[in-house]
Amino acid sequence: MSMIKMFTTPDGKNHLASFILLTLLFLVLGFSTGLIDVLNKHFQNTLNVTKAESALVQFANYIGYFFMAIPAGILAQKYGYKGGIFVGLALIAAGAFCFIAANSVGEFWAFLLGLFILATGLTCIETIANPYAAVMGSPDQGASRLNLSQSVTGIGLILGPLIGGHFILSSTGDVSTSNDALFVPYMGIGVTVLVLAVIFLIKKMPDIVLEDKTTSAAAMQQNHDSIWHKPHFVLAIVAQFFYVAGQTGIFSFFINYVVDHSPLFSTATAQWLPTSWSWNSPEGWKITERGASQLLAFGGFGLFMIGRFTGGLLLSRYAPHKTLAVFSVINCLLMLITMLSTGWVGIVALILSFYFMSIMFPTIFALGISGLGEKTKRASSYIVMAIVGGAVMPITMGAIADKWSMSAGFIMPLICFVIIGLYGLMWLQLKNRNASSTIATA
Repeated sequence: MSMIKMFTTPDGKNHLASFILLTLLFLVLGFSTGLIDVLNKHFQNTLNVTKAESALVQFANYIGYFFMAIPAGILAQKYGYKGGIFVGLALIAAGAFCFIAANSVGEFWAFLLGLFILATGLTCIETIANPYAAVMGSPDQGASRLNLSQSVTGIGLILGPLIGGHFILSSTGDVSTSNDALFVPYMGIGVTVLVLAVIFLIKKMPDIVLEDKTTSAAAMQQNHDSIWHKPHFVLAIVAQFFYVAGQTGIFSFFINYVVDHSPLFSTATAQWLPTSWSWNSPEGWKITERGASQLLAFGGFGLFMIGRFTGGLLLSRYAPHKTLAVFSVINCLLMLITMLSTGWVGIVALILSFYFMSIMFPTIFALGISGLGEKTKRASSYIVMAIVGGAVMPITMGAIADKWSMSAGFIMPLICFVIIGLYGLMWLQLKNRNASSTIATA
């Protein structure tokens, strides 16, 4: 009964079927994001770029979010959730096919252009699918519903580096110098989203607007930008900026960190490992790039997916803002271990951080749009715009790694988790300030 209520809006309509279809979009989001994290190491090999330069992969991706977030919100307001989703899927397909065509050009900028176009489509989906999942049922279970849908993103995040690593990265010490292997995964993205676009074009999808229970007659007379007077929303943008920055930095340089810090194996131990996991370097048996990508898929993103599934249950029992604060503190400690430790201790700490990152994006999102009612679509576009933080962090971390070490670069995610933790601790006070302002105005 509680599961039925979770997808039932106050008007008594159940939207479970539409929610299941919506989760397929999160699978596309996860796969595309996970695949991008393989490209850093790949382009370092094939185009001879530095770690900082390879981070332009993330820059091209996340700057697309910055430029498309507001137009995506306008699309959602004008054409509804369904229209915005269709446009987003068309852009993703166009970007994937442009990325494939970039191989004939053979220049880094051509690949970045394809990623930018693809990212504008992902922005439409991110801007629209997140608030859509949040309102597709009981209002008080928005955070749980959003974490549940985002758990499918976790599946995509596993498949991205797993499939991408298989086709793209080396399973030996030899470095690949060809970009031909990029064809299969990106053709798969292009064809899949075209099929989804046709399904969404045919399927009737509800356009849901939840009533803002905090709206009074006086509050309705506020100007168009009244959402900027809601501190819990404004600081959600800040928290989301730093979350995506920290997450992207960790995702981007996971493979680099593991390859650099993997312990030496004895010949006897290496024989028990999959052939794609170890190679005989001058120093001894080491984890390969493909092995690191599989560890990212099954270890990091596996925990990320588990965190999303269990996060929905946690957030249905415990206050979301408190859970966010606790998880942020734990990740601060894990970042310190990652920076100060070597071998498996540092690698395990880095992997564990994925679990405690898992609930952060959807939870910050849900906390930010809480109580905004009909302004939810517009507000969500600003929160998605904050994803541009992912464009900044990898370049900064890459520059630190190039100058000092990969371990030192993880001070940046540490700072991000401190800021997110502060938002979680302050959220209830910020939300109460909204109510106080409304009463004072009335």
